[in-house]
Amino acid sequence: MATRTHIKSLCLVVCVLVLAIALAGCKKKDDAPDDPNAAAATPISNTEHAIADPLDAASGLFREPTASLQNIIKAAKTWNVAFEQRWGKIAPDFTLSDIEGNVHTLSDYRGKNVVVVIWATHIGTCKLQIPPLKELRKAFGEKDLAILAISNEPPGILKEFAQAQEVNFTVLSGGANLAAPFGEVEYAPSSFFIDQRGRFKLATTGLVSTEDAKAIVQAK
Repeated sequence: MATRTHIKSLCLVVCVLVLAIALAGCKKKDDAPDDPNAAAATPISNTEHAIADPLDAASGLFREPTASLQNIIKAAKTWNVAFEQRWGKIAPDFTLSDIEGNVHTLSDYRGKNVVVVIWATHIGTCKLQIPPLKELRKAFGEKDLAILAISNEPPGILKEFAQAQEVNFTVLSGGANLAAPFGEVEYAPSSFFIDQRGRFKLATTGLVSTEDAKAIVQAK
């Protein structure tokens, strides 16, 4: 009888010890300090990138122009669409000086519509584009629309031309090393319509009338 009691007591002690060891192991894991290396290995950057700008992530699905833009494109007679793969994408930033020496950075114009025109004074169609741009400038206030005309010609030539043509919009000199698509323009004038969020709405080559330019700016 004593032997059986001893065996039961021994089994009970063993069970208690096993349970205590198991609990101690769990507590050690729970209370262990965070491993800085383990935290660094977590793909936080991927998560942040995924939620930083969902519009960028989904932009490839929404490149088709809106119905209003489609109607404008169908009715176009003097210009063609260009760089369709860029529509809906954020326009690459650039910083250039105007003919008065003032510095302009594209991203500083966030919150307003922007028309960027790549042109040259010696190209006939570019000269024809000046009057529509002047009318476009009159149609919208400075707080609603910026017009940035970029040419690789020297500031002196551009300033003389702008004064002779009574240009009322911003003329920038330089742009030889602009990022794509600005730096990939083959035909002038080429115009890039950028929305208030800094995204390409539409890009064109050829002469854009005042009416078409106004419609593109206003299109949603």
